[in-house]
Amino acid sequence: MTEVLGRSARKRQTILSAGRTLFLSNGYQGTSVDQIAASAEVSKQTVYKHFGDKQELLLAIVDSALEASVTPFLDRIALLADTTDLDADLTALATDYLRAVLLEPVVQLRRLVVGEANRVPELARLYYEQAPARTLAAFAACFSRLHDRGLLYIPEAAVAAEHFAFLVVGRCIDQALFYGGPPVLKSVDPARHAQAGVQVFLAGYRPRTAAD
Repeated sequence: MTEVLGRSARKRQTILSAGRTLFLSNGYQGTSVDQIAASAEVSKQTVYKHFGDKQELLLAIVDSALEASVTPFLDRIALLADTTDLDADLTALATDYLRAVLLEPVVQLRRLVVGEANRVPELARLYYEQAPARTLAAFAACFSRLHDRGLLYIPEAAVAAEHFAFLVVGRCIDQALFYGGPPVLKSVDPARHAQAGVQVFLAGYRPRTAAD
């Protein structure tokens, strides 16, 4: 029984992997279940057995990709709340954040979701809730903790999270949708770009002093 379940899980992962490659390369409309089955080396019926239809498969692919890429970064954001060197650690986090959103597979996935938002609105909702919304919530929780520690002055954590995110990735992430991640990443120095955003953020959110 364990072996049967193991084979079933492996087939599911193979289908997810094949589907992700084809969807990112050819788009949702340009990819058929027949192509996915052939690439995964399973029958069409096996695809339908694991995923009710092509749309369900796409939702599962996006959910799996986001869980693998977003969750570890949320843990990283949470660790920042205990920093002993805010400037350095926030700049390092911002640099990695910028690099992460400009990775080509991430940009391709974002393009796919945007392209299918009208046809598959639940896909757009899933992506937003699992990626941007979770990330902003994690930043807000972290900044609130830093406020409590006296390292930042954050009267509205959710607003501060939005300010930070857009200072670091705003233009670049939008530009990447049109030009692709690698060209944008090549056009900027991620460390300098992130540092500039962090400096503006800290200028606005450092604790106030009597002299201020």
